[in-house]
Amino acid sequence: MKVIICGAGQVGWQIARHLAGERNDVTVVDNNPDLVRRATDTLDVQGIAGFASYPDVLDQAGAGDADMIIAATYSDEVNMVTCQVAHSVFSVPRKIARLRAESYQKALYSDLYRRDHMPIDVVINPEREVAEAAFRRLSATAAFDTEEFLGGKAHLMGLLIDEGCPIVNTPLRQLTDLFSTLRAVVVGIRRDDTLFAPESGDQLFVGDSCYLMVHDEDVQRALEIFGKSQRKQERVVIIGGGNVGLAVARRLEQGPRRIRVKVIERNRSIAERAAEDLERTIVLHGDGLDSALLAEAGVSRSDATLCVTDDDKVNTLAAVRAKAAGCPMVIALINDPTLVPLMDALDIDAYINPRATTVSSILRHIRHGRVSAVYSIGDAEAEVIEAEVMSTSPISGSLIREIDFPEGVLVGAVGRGDQMLKPTGALRIEEGDKIVIFALSGDVPEVERLLQVSIDFF
Repeated sequence: MKVIICGAGQVGWQIARHLAGERNDVTVVDNNPDLVRRATDTLDVQGIAGFASYPDVLDQAGAGDADMIIAATYSDEVNMVTCQVAHSVFSVPRKIARLRAESYQKALYSDLYRRDHMPIDVVINPEREVAEAAFRRLSATAAFDTEEFLGGKAHLMGLLIDEGCPIVNTPLRQLTDLFSTLRAVVVGIRRDDTLFAPESGDQLFVGDSCYLMVHDEDVQRALEIFGKSQRKQERVVIIGGGNVGLAVARRLEQGPRRIRVKVIERNRSIAERAAEDLERTIVLHGDGLDSALLAEAGVSRSDATLCVTDDDKVNTLAAVRAKAAGCPMVIALINDPTLVPLMDALDIDAYINPRATTVSSILRHIRHGRVSAVYSIGDAEAEVIEAEVMSTSPISGSLIREIDFPEGVLVGAVGRGDQMLKPTGALRIEEGDKIVIFALSGDVPEVERLLQVSIDFF
């Protein structure tokens, strides 16, 4: 597949890394020569320095025979014009654009993206995706990572194995015997900074981070088995009242439980906008690093503090101060991947990586087959892929134990109709099933082959 990626920032570079690693023909375009050089020096890609919306630049990048263009520059308008030029001049069949401005997302203006208007096949809104990720983190206080699959029936949870875990040093095959009715599968384990798909004889050790795929109805039981407890949330403090903080506060207001929310925002105009949009939330104007203001917001009595300003250092320090003040759960928005190793040392319970969230959204629309969801784990180390099994897929009609999956691949869940099935070796995969697969990044192409269908479905 020939792909042009416009924008060589963190998101563009990560997408290029994914696709180049799978032997696609990738060209990166950016008006910053240094970013283009970084991409070409570190990845097996071609690079063009220039403005992505210019027809001659796209022509030089090979848009005439490209299969897809991904517009992920920092400008919404450049991304939109790039897709328009790619369609009108070069007839690129598939166009994906990252658009941040909320106005472009309103359903009232959805006709804007029709082919006879602004021909964009897929619109990705990073702030909306990040807000959803932040809300999920708040909803699963015992997990450091979480994502939903199969329409919410299956939950992927990242759990840190500590000394209080009752199943430490227990082979995974024994867990199946001990908890035969538990619809849960350990699909990934990170140990000593290495992520791998476990075998049945592997054990969980203190300090491991494990990824568990569990049925929605069995989440509480699974957490108890792994020595975790969900804290009931009644008070939440959000530091940062921009689009992400505002969206999370709005979701908490609309939820079935009346959670008391307070928002701290340094910018007066943004604080005033948040106060106007929110009904029951208290908005405080001031610095989220101010100890007196944190005390006024009641951080010490809150059940969780979410730090989502546009400054990584502010988010990190605010989370540390909230934890020091007595808040049991702190979550920080972190753009810079070099700060992630500090999270454990700083006692920050969970973090949100906007880059990984946006990359997951884009990958969902790139993968072959009837892929309905993709979640990128860690620094592009693995993906969790949800896809529909078609009659032409090689795995259709096979027992799971008969399928020649690579070592880095595990089936986490199977959806059949309204049911989520636990993937045992004796389960036969049928046409129409939704299958959720954990795959290390190097094994994703083989997973795509196993899910591959006619080109008509791509």
